[in-house]
Amino acid sequence: MPTQTTAAAPPVRPTAPSTNATRRRVALASFVGTTVEYYDFYLYATASALVFAPTFFPSVTPAVGVIASFATYGVGFVARPLGGIVAGHLGDRIGRKKLLVASLVLMGIASTLIGVIPSAATIGLGAVVALVVLRLLQGIAAGAEWGGSALLSVEHAPERHRGLFGAFTQMGSAGGMLLATGVFTLVRTLLGNEAFLAWGWRLPFLFSAVIVAVGLVIRLGVQDAPVFQELRASGQVERYPVWQAIRRHPRAILVTAGLRLAQPALYSILTTYSLTYLLAKRGEEGSAAGLQAVLVVSAVSLVSTPFWGWLSDRVGRRVLAISSAVGIGVLVWPFFAFLDAGPLVLLPLVALVGMCVFHDSIYGPQAAWFAEQFPTGRRYSGMSLGYQIGSIFSVGLTPLLAAVFVEAGGGSPWILCAYVGVYAVLSIVAAVAAVDPVAAARRAERGAQRVGVARDSR
Repeated sequence: MPTQTTAAAPPVRPTAPSTNATRRRVALASFVGTTVEYYDFYLYATASALVFAPTFFPSVTPAVGVIASFATYGVGFVARPLGGIVAGHLGDRIGRKKLLVASLVLMGIASTLIGVIPSAATIGLGAVVALVVLRLLQGIAAGAEWGGSALLSVEHAPERHRGLFGAFTQMGSAGGMLLATGVFTLVRTLLGNEAFLAWGWRLPFLFSAVIVAVGLVIRLGVQDAPVFQELRASGQVERYPVWQAIRRHPRAILVTAGLRLAQPALYSILTTYSLTYLLAKRGEEGSAAGLQAVLVVSAVSLVSTPFWGWLSDRVGRRVLAISSAVGIGVLVWPFFAFLDAGPLVLLPLVALVGMCVFHDSIYGPQAAWFAEQFPTGRRYSGMSLGYQIGSIFSVGLTPLLAAVFVEAGGGSPWILCAYVGVYAVLSIVAAVAAVDPVAAARRAERGAQRVGVARDSR
């Protein structure tokens, strides 16, 4: 039984259900807030691929500089479980909204300060230390963000539309990447490559202060869902929700972590590592083509992500996840062959298939599906733990491992492709083990229909 916060809980007052207007506002707040968070987080990813090696690691070879740059990128993902644990504990006790506001402020401060770090040529090792510390803060903020945003949208949603409403949180990833890549591309185009590498890359980070303020205005206008408000009013709030999630729901945590392997690994390759790979294989023309492709697929993902969330409400989450993982495991091999020699004009189309079909079909329904694995009182803690643990091994380590694997393969990506294939298999196993309420409801409906037909035929 949950540990109550009070010895005698007051009578529970029924909470009015969410109205359509409230749901729309929450969906907008989830999308905008997550977009702002991911804008800051993905700025670092793009800068890691294009800028940080010569700026912060100028004394090593280019290959080692790229590996070191992606290592600092991965530090943020190591910190994300800490953010998920802290936010999960507090979010399951005092509410989702308060943690979302705090995470947005922390992310904005860290990102803005990255824009003013002196280069290694100016302060030496201190520049790298400052970069790592601020990346850690970004990771903590990102770890706190996703679970709360996902729960706000899913818990306010009607039961039969959780996939669609949860997808608005997932759209924030595409929105943040589109905004981050767009701002980077604009600044690079306006200033030229030399000025961009010297100081222009700092401008997108400084711009974080502006868009965080916009996100705060929108996010402050929403409230926690009735289901959580009733839980708090009843006095049935867990004293140690993180521990209870680990103790009572280890399978659900492992399932959510497993579903966070193949999809984020593909995302890291498509949006981050491919920029470095194209720069090495095909020069500045290849890098520019890669940025343009990321812009295109991020824009289309704003439409494809809610589509897959909507479809999961009709056909179930599991069938989409398994199909997606199979596609990811197969796609990664011809994708790198295309990067080596394919016509760059077709790169957006190739990336579109990878991102908007295979990636988004598993990513779009994740907010709803992960929430469905846990009860309300341990939901923030459980889904945040699984999500962030999986993220360490997938999106956090993939750019670094990709650089190491390609170097170890003598410039060939075959080790990297095999690594993604292993993740695809593990994600399929997790999908089979996950609870799928939509599929279960569809089976129950078909069973009821067969019983009705049998009765009518008597």
